Amino acid sequence: MAEGWLKHLAGDAYEVFSAGIEAHGKNPRAIAVMREAGVDISTQASEVANTVLLESLDLLVTVCSHADTHCPIFPMQGKREHWPFDDPAKAQGTEEEIMLEFRRVRDQIHARIDTFLNAK
Repeated sequence: MAEGWLKHLAGDAYEVFSAGIEAHGKNPRAIAVMREAGVDISTQASEVANTVLLESLDLLVTVCSHADTHCPIFPMQGKREHWPFDDPAKAQGTEEEIMLEFRRVRDQIHARIDTFLNAK
């Protein structure tokens, strides 16, 4: 969702990649709640982070606690920040409760990226 928001809000101002220590595929709930907000992330793909990509970054942002604590330390010239968000894929309950969690996190990510862009 963070990749989708940054691309949507900043246009071509940034080259944006989603990568993790594992590739999990597309989450249909994330696609659905982003579509509700007018952002299509259905063609995005999450890559597995590699040292070549990480070494070339100006900014690496981790967005979940698992990534922040388990992401290996790679040599990189850029800055590293952690923006903590709950992982909505771990939400439990009824379908409506799970979707509410996805929407809550979607909106938190939107607000954090707005703050990032307005600080530039």
